[in-house]
Amino acid sequence: MFGPEGKRVKVIMLDTRYHRDPLLSDGAILGDPQWQWLERELRGPQSEMTIIGSSIQVVSNLSATTGPLFYVESWARFPRERERLFRLIDSSKRNGVLFISGDVHFGEIARFDCGAQYPLYDITSSGLTQSVENSVPAVFQSVMRLLAWLTPTPMRVFSPNCRHKSCSYGQPNFGAIEIDWNAVPPRVKIELRDLHGNSVDGVEFPISELKPSNAHANKKEGHSFEAHCSLETELPWLVRYRLALLFFGTIAVFVIAVALLVIACCSATKLFTRKCKMA
Repeated sequence: MFGPEGKRVKVIMLDTRYHRDPLLSDGAILGDPQWQWLERELRGPQSEMTIIGSSIQVVSNLSATTGPLFYVESWARFPRERERLFRLIDSSKRNGVLFISGDVHFGEIARFDCGAQYPLYDITSSGLTQSVENSVPAVFQSVMRLLAWLTPTPMRVFSPNCRHKSCSYGQPNFGAIEIDWNAVPPRVKIELRDLHGNSVDGVEFPISELKPSNAHANKKEGHSFEAHCSLETELPWLVRYRLALLFFGTIAVFVIAVALLVIACCSATKLFTRKCKMA
């Protein structure tokens, strides 16, 4: 716990590896002892803000829209555990909860409006030493940004403050949280910054937004899609798998083009051979 009365910030760091079950099991992430500890911490003395650190993403489910091309580790791959986490935050009546996470080698800010009675933000900053764009030759970095833009992300926060249209950042980055206690009402600014400290993405809102309100009292109803509320697994099939369709479609077109070229070359060779024989 940091700060004086009325300006307190609680920081909770989770261990998401020691007790974690295999990825496809939909089993445990934290383990019972850690769940009990987390519940005590959330139901303990109140704070104006509570930052929960998770090594893996809590809100985004990138694997749901990039599979079967590739998969990443996240809470969303353990749906029951993530739902338990959201229920615990909701039942604890703790205000001001937001997540910080990493692991995926790019940065983004995500938000889930239907996990608790107020929006749950997840600021992913990753990484300082390794990033997706630095893992490929510079000539392909623009392709990586295009793919990031094409990836369906209903939880990502899109704002005019983003450096790239996808509102993700694939270069080395770090996260920053600034709280202005002197503002009326107090405000919080969450940002992703490049290695020079320049902002590449960010949102700002009053801390009071992270309290139960009528707008979030009722969870979504029906089956209509809603940004920041409907899960990636609920996206229309063609939208959810458009990256895979684009990838395999491109390969198919390439293979067909090569096959047609080979057929054309063989036909031309046979025709040339016949003409030579006739001559």
